[in-house]
Amino acid sequence: MEPSIFAFIRKYSWKQQLLILALTFLSFPPLYYSLELPKIIINRALGDPDGPWMLFGYDLERTTYLFGLCGLFLLLVLIGGGLKYVLNVYAGIVAERMLRRLRYQLYEHVLRFPLPHFRKVSQGELVQMINAETEALGGFVGDAFAVPAFQGGTLLTILTFMFMQDPILGVAAIALYPLQIWLIPRLQRQVNELAKRRVRQVRRNAERISETCATIREIHAHGTARYELARFSEQLGAVFWIRFAIYKKKFLIKFLNNFLAQLGPFFFFSIGGWLVIHGDITLGALVAVVGAHKDLSSPWKELLTYYQTLYDVRIKYEQTVAQFAPPGLEPAELLTGEPSREPSFTGTSLRLTGVTLLDDGGEPVLDGVELQLDLPCRVALIGPAGGGREELTLVLAGLLVPDSGRVLIDGLVLHELPEPLLGRKIAYIGSQPALIAGTIEDNLLYGLKQRPRRLVEPTGADRARRARDRHEALASGNSVDPLDADWVDWEAAGVRDPAERLPAMLAALAVARLSDDVYTFGLRGPLPADRPELAGRVLEARRSMRARLAGDERLARLVEPFDPERYNSNATLAENLLFGMPVGNVFDLEHLASHPYVRSILEETDLVDELQRVGYRLAQTMVELFADLPADHEYYRQFSFIAPEDLPEFKAILGKATIERLNRLSAAERDRLLDLPFKLVVARHRLGLIDEALQQRLLEARKRFRARLPAGLLGAVAFFDPDHVNPAASVQENILFGKIAHGQAHAATRVAVLLAEVIDAHGLRDAVIEVGLRTECGIGGARLSLAQRQKLAIAREVLRRPELVLLHEPTLALDAADQPLVRDALLEAFRDRSIVWSLQDQEWASRFERVIVLERGRVVAQGSFAQISGPQLEPVDAPG
Repeated sequence: MEPSIFAFIRKYSWKQQLLILALTFLSFPPLYYSLELPKIIINRALGDPDGPWMLFGYDLERTTYLFGLCGLFLLLVLIGGGLKYVLNVYAGIVAERMLRRLRYQLYEHVLRFPLPHFRKVSQGELVQMINAETEALGGFVGDAFAVPAFQGGTLLTILTFMFMQDPILGVAAIALYPLQIWLIPRLQRQVNELAKRRVRQVRRNAERISETCATIREIHAHGTARYELARFSEQLGAVFWIRFAIYKKKFLIKFLNNFLAQLGPFFFFSIGGWLVIHGDITLGALVAVVGAHKDLSSPWKELLTYYQTLYDVRIKYEQTVAQFAPPGLEPAELLTGEPSREPSFTGTSLRLTGVTLLDDGGEPVLDGVELQLDLPCRVALIGPAGGGREELTLVLAGLLVPDSGRVLIDGLVLHELPEPLLGRKIAYIGSQPALIAGTIEDNLLYGLKQRPRRLVEPTGADRARRARDRHEALASGNSVDPLDADWVDWEAAGVRDPAERLPAMLAALAVARLSDDVYTFGLRGPLPADRPELAGRVLEARRSMRARLAGDERLARLVEPFDPERYNSNATLAENLLFGMPVGNVFDLEHLASHPYVRSILEETDLVDELQRVGYRLAQTMVELFADLPADHEYYRQFSFIAPEDLPEFKAILGKATIERLNRLSAAERDRLLDLPFKLVVARHRLGLIDEALQQRLLEARKRFRARLPAGLLGAVAFFDPDHVNPAASVQENILFGKIAHGQAHAATRVAVLLAEVIDAHGLRDAVIEVGLRTECGIGGARLSLAQRQKLAIAREVLRRPELVLLHEPTLALDAADQPLVRDALLEAFRDRSIVWSLQDQEWASRFERVIVLERGRVVAQGSFAQISGPQLEPVDAPG
């Protein structure tokens, strides 16, 4: 990156800055003549009764002359304003492009950081710097030359005009400028130093917040919330006192500027008045000078502000560049480039010569490792924890660059090869895999998205949008690769026919034993809109399920079907009222009563007061039940009507009125009570608040809701229909066409078995898994368990079939029964390829052709399992 902000501006926008300067200089002549015209109007059109009144060579009568000058003044104002508008818009575009370029470059540098650097830098600090702190830098780019040129030129134009009227008044106008030039920057430097302290403190605050999010479990487990609040309060206090000092100095600067600016009129009225009385200048000239001085203060303030901003921006840019250029930054060409020669990973060797890797304290983690692996190979790394096994796999994967020594593959230095090549040929699976924020399918295919394979040709407005986006990306120095292209390299996964894609993904899931998890996710997910052919097959499964339930009374008790004439005691009140599922965000099941149409139906059926009373009783029960329970108690999950943080609010509501006097509550408080019953499930919660009589009234409201639903809301609800699938309901609910009954022994387990039988009988299992592939994983895979994340990471590498797979305890979180099954399936999947596995369980090493023992970063033994299985192999209790 460029060392200074002006070097950055010159390199990437010098042509645009020249155009900005040209527009700036064009605006000065209209400005000057717009200052001159008021004087001419006062002295000639108004002050000279005898004429002649000449305009552009034409002799005009006095009134025509006056209106001609006024029209010319208005035209000059429009021209000046138009030029300023064009200038500001263009400068804004240039600023946004440069801001986009700067953020892109910073993000690219993050991608090039050496892995150990991420242990030294806070994620919150990086986010703060890229998103928030660059905002001021980007805004400055458009003003870098435009502001001093425009405001300085404006200032000079006005001063020239004033000196042309009278030199004494001109001197009076600038008499105090030297004082301001000397004093204001000194005060501003103090403000800027305080601002830098504030930025550093805010970064520390961001780091604290990020750390809190990462350690929230430990905070709750140790009950240290009060300590954490005290720490954060101290940091907020530091920001407060810094900002307090800034305010005092900033407003002192403002006071001085305003005071000194008001001394100008004092000089004009005193000195200028004296000159008018003695006939040395005309009244029109004095009026024009006073008017010009009003316009003088604005560019002067802008120039002072520019100088203040310049100092701050220069420091901020240099600090940012320094933060994003750590030692060991990967060369940019390795990030997305391709090699001149592609090394072979078969029939060659992977050789380490004198490889040493140091930790942050300078101690060796790998110490002069000498090793040669003839590819393809099947190698196990064993040894004590902290002996260098993980670091060696990372070095072999090209993810860590050794401090000394080299790793050679087919005669080429491994860490000098481009990442796209290493990404195609080598895979690394660790014990703590990270996932992207997307679906399971997105994560499964992530390793195949190295470059766009096929562009999707847009049509109509999309074509114009893509052309516009491409132009702006080029102008901003960003990537022009379209995100809506087909990025998946199916050929690398051995898939050439689109019909083979789903089977390939299913096979990868099976190797990692993730199929059952994804199948379960699929049962909970809605039917995909882009697979309409599944609807008929699901309906067939529904009919089979009905037959199975109807033919066995014991099974029939496990599911309560949807019936338009009956209240479903295993569904929520909201689902019963709608007799369907909301589509989109029009109807919110959590706050259904707040929708105007729903409220009108409840009022028609006299249910509002009744449900508010139910809500009051429910709130009473919850407040009593949770009064002495911690926020993470299981009851909160079972009775999820009120969040722990909302309990005080409901306690206060209960204290304001009795159930007979709910009218004493505000409308908002009554609405809070009204929302509560809509989450009630009669059979699950068993609170006795929704009796048969109330159920019948709710059924009446259900009929009115559907019968009177306005045309504009028809698409907002997917009603339950025995002959049609419900696009908003889950696959499970669509097949069952009902709810699993609460209170029946092992109902969920027995229904799951029955569902599996019906689904398998209709050949729907793969389709359900396909639905499960669309399950969102959350940020970093937070919605999945560690075992599921490990399985997904394994499946991802199985699908993309690299030449060399490096693993470090990738099955640590899996069930003991699953671990050997995944191990054997992986070894079979990479039977003809190279695999290096860092193990904790030494017994697993017997399944590998070669075993390497590491201790304290050194290779202490290697050979077959039989050759080295001696006393130096320390037993390890934990599985691999």
